[in-house]
Amino acid sequence: MPTEAQRFGSDLRLLGDLVRGNDRQPGHDLFVTRRTATGGIDLATRAGVPNLEQALLLRFLTRAGELTVLGHSDYGSRLHELIGELNDETNRNRAKLYVLQALEAESRVAEVLSVDVTPDPTVRTQINIVAAVKTIDESTPLTVAFPFLLGEG
Repeated sequence: MPTEAQRFGSDLRLLGDLVRGNDRQPGHDLFVTRRTATGGIDLATRAGVPNLEQALLLRFLTRAGELTVLGHSDYGSRLHELIGELNDETNRNRAKLYVLQALEAESRVAEVLSVDVTPDPTVRTQINIVAAVKTIDESTPLTVAFPFLLGEG
């Protein structure tokens, strides 16, 4: 039976905080770890379910089509189209649609259980997105939550 890391892969650690997954700062996207035995420095990685969670957050935060030149024309989401729009029911429904489309493109997601998009109670230009999915192994449910700013708060 394959391990969790084999099912969900491993990759470089690119997000510091998977709870607030919109923390991408240009120039601050690689993390390092110190080797115990030698004290040397390596690039940090994520494996298993945390890797899938990071991959989903990065997919949501990447503009659809942005990686076409690298051969990944289907990668990303359309959430960026909502920047500058009002935080109203229509745009929250559009955000839900864009998240569903992005989740559909992820091969490690077997089924989308729910996607909830709600206005943030304290920041009027922020929506809070919570997606629950069933993963490919059908025993690991995953919930990904992240804030998304429609404009300056």
